[in-house]
Amino acid sequence: MARRINKNKPITIGDVTIEPGERRYVDLSIPPLYTHTSVEMPVHVINGKQAGPVMFVTAAIHGDEINGIEIIRRLLATKALNRLAGTLIAVPVVNVYGFVSQSRYLPDRRDLNRSFPGSEKGSMAARLADTLMSEIVQKCTHGIDLHTAAEGRANLPQIRVDLEENPELLELAQAFGPPILLDSPTRSGTLRDVAGSLPLLLYEAGEALRFDEVAIRAGLQGVLRVMRHLQMLPATKSSERRGKSWVANNSVWMRAPQSGILRSRIPLGGIVEEGMVLGYISDPFGEAEQAVISHVSGVLIGITKLPLVHEGEALFHVATSESTKSAARAVDEFHLEYEQPVIKRLK
Repeated sequence: MARRINKNKPITIGDVTIEPGERRYVDLSIPPLYTHTSVEMPVHVINGKQAGPVMFVTAAIHGDEINGIEIIRRLLATKALNRLAGTLIAVPVVNVYGFVSQSRYLPDRRDLNRSFPGSEKGSMAARLADTLMSEIVQKCTHGIDLHTAAEGRANLPQIRVDLEENPELLELAQAFGPPILLDSPTRSGTLRDVAGSLPLLLYEAGEALRFDEVAIRAGLQGVLRVMRHLQMLPATKSSERRGKSWVANNSVWMRAPQSGILRSRIPLGGIVEEGMVLGYISDPFGEAEQAVISHVSGVLIGITKLPLVHEGEALFHVATSESTKSAARAVDEFHLEYEQPVIKRLK
């Protein structure tokens, strides 16, 4: 007896209704510029013929975080989406204002990812957050939010979830397949904070205003793995990640003990031991030099990219756990999977 296939339902975004089997581009109107120039948030909707989860993928909530934009572009070009079950809602640029000005923030200097859930009559940030929540998030069953480090820093590809509040997210995060899975509490006002019972993964990788090919490829494959895990896409043997993610339950920033010029000694993904020298800070003439020493063991998941530092500035972000035995293997397997193909293409 043939398996019965449940037909999908129409979905409405803004004033546009997308029928099952349709693929539509929608412009959501958001507050105009003071020049009277209209501004729209671009939304791409693929509504599969077959019923299934409704998942959003967002990028550039911080306007200078562009890796996610490229991840979504490649995602939308994936042929497997022709066999989609459920609905995919992709928002490549949420913070259009910051994106245009190459800024993390909105014109009112507010951080959009501290402004959720927002309100219809609040600040510019609150209104933009409210639009995303009412038109996208509240219509979905799952979500993936794509980020990079702040300007001047770089992040190792990682998934952040709050496993204490949402232990069920562990399986979904492992399906994404990052080298590091950071169990971190949510911050008030973030999209992750207001998602509630909606399963939401936060992907961090690379740096602001730069394309990082490894971070992009890992992000794309991670999103596709999650969609296959949710049975939105057909499973494939090659889609399985070779290694397992290392779960960290805390993270600590090592800060500059003095002002000066930083020389780093450890790369992203490097294994850190307590008491290890991570770098040296000296004055421009090299007369006064001081080591930056780690007071924890773990994996380096974030690093400053600017060598000119002030005393107290965050330099090295170390994820920690009770044991780092499996951390090196997780990072090595990640590099083998994503960096070798890049090297081969360059030869």
